Amino acid sequence: MTTPARGSLLGIEHLETKEILRLLQLARRMNPQKARPLLRGKRIVLLFYEASTRTRTSFEFAAKALGATTTLVLSSGSSIEKGESIIDTGNTLRAVGADCIVMRHPAAGAPHFMAKHLDIPIVNAGDGMHEHPSQALLDAVTILKHKKSLKGLQATIIGDIFHSRVARSACHLLTRMGVKMTLCGPPELVPDVAATLMPGLRLTRHIEEALRGTDVIMLLRVQSERLAGLKIQLQDYIARYQMTAARLKLAKRDAIVMHPGPIIRGLELTAEVADCPQSVIVDEVRNGVPTRMAILARALGRA
Repeated sequence: MTTPARGSLLGIEHLETKEILRLLQLARRMNPQKARPLLRGKRIVLLFYEASTRTRTSFEFAAKALGATTTLVLSSGSSIEKGESIIDTGNTLRAVGADCIVMRHPAAGAPHFMAKHLDIPIVNAGDGMHEHPSQALLDAVTILKHKKSLKGLQATIIGDIFHSRVARSACHLLTRMGVKMTLCGPPELVPDVAATLMPGLRLTRHIEEALRGTDVIMLLRVQSERLAGLKIQLQDYIARYQMTAARLKLAKRDAIVMHPGPIIRGLELTAEVADCPQSVIVDEVRNGVPTRMAILARALGRA
């Protein structure tokens, strides 16, 4: 097989705009508190080669809210640990009855590779530094709960953009929907070339400039060990790029603060910002379930 199965969600970049809109509309109609047995009798495998809390749990809750059964397969304690290939793992899961595989993998393109060899839908739950499509969709759902429309908004992403699959998917989706995007961070984490990757992006090294007039602030996790490897002083990064209450005032009065998690208080943002009324970080996590309900319903042809 060479073409991914109908319903697969492998990334935002090549997803048609009408499909993005359809998923956003469907996600906003889903209610995890009212079970809908759209997927009763379906078996969904959560195949996670990387650790995860939010993504894995919300996909599991989403599947169960739709009446599906789930099976979790981790790389540790499975045949994967013994050297089994991605294709053989996929064929095994298909043979025992999987109707859909939700896959997270540290290698970019791994879900695409599996999707070319299986006849069931594959959902990308994050592949290396490439994409994280469900996060981009739930972030868009979150923004739309606080803003009337995406078109015309200004959004700023701050942090380790170079290594971030979240940032890539967000830029693909939001620019497509008419959002003006600003990227902000040191050169080691936001290379100059980043602003040339797609239309509608601009880059600045100064957080104050990035925040002025923005409607949406998206912070990214910064790993202190990665900063050390790049010879960036932790305290210097905090002084230049940490989101503080004073800096938040530079954005629009009704600007929202987002973060895909896990957040590190005292590094990317202060505790005061994390817990302020403009923070929608907990909302993002909550919106993960209805968004992933929409993704799974679409994957299995029930939406």
